[in-house]
Amino acid sequence: MNESTQAKNDPRRLLCPPAPRARRAPVECGDLPFLIRRDGSWLYCGSAINRKELVCLFASVLKRDGEGSFWLETPAERGRIEVEDAPFLAVELDWQGIGETQVLTFRTNVDQLITAGPEHPIRMSHDLVTCEPTPYLTVRPGAGRLPVEARIGRAVYYELVALAEPGLVHGRQMLGVWSRGVFFPLGDLPEDTDTP
Repeated sequence: MNESTQAKNDPRRLLCPPAPRARRAPVECGDLPFLIRRDGSWLYCGSAINRKELVCLFASVLKRDGEGSFWLETPAERGRIEVEDAPFLAVELDWQGIGETQVLTFRTNVDQLITAGPEHPIRMSHDLVTCEPTPYLTVRPGAGRLPVEARIGRAVYYELVALAEPGLVHGRQMLGVWSRGVFFPLGDLPEDTDTP
């Protein structure tokens, strides 16, 4: 029996397995020449990345740090990129059930399916100038309090509004949608215009 076979058959190997290798931190590359535009398109050095497979690959390694910056990070390298709004768009909605049993599943522009619920909440934001509502869906958590999100597209937002029903949020009547047992407010309940 040679030495390597003897080492493999040594029962002490089971009691004291080799220590795991320390994972090396990725090399910092600084700012990378990537931009994700508000419309969901990806640019590299000012040129559009037209291959969807490539965009999906980059999207799979997109992370957000504790300060809210976006990074492309592989086990070997990481670099900061610029994002105009949210890095993803929710472009399609599928729903099943009604009321509290309703389940809302969104498809993003990189073909990821995300079901709204406790881990993937919907939040509303309003433009400071126009007060126009903009809905967002959490895709995955970030390293801090700010998650990686998808902006819900206008057509999909109108579908949500069509599914909306009244609900009570912190003692206030709101219009919203249910998904996986969570009520997500979309806006204030309109006042009854028939009352004097």
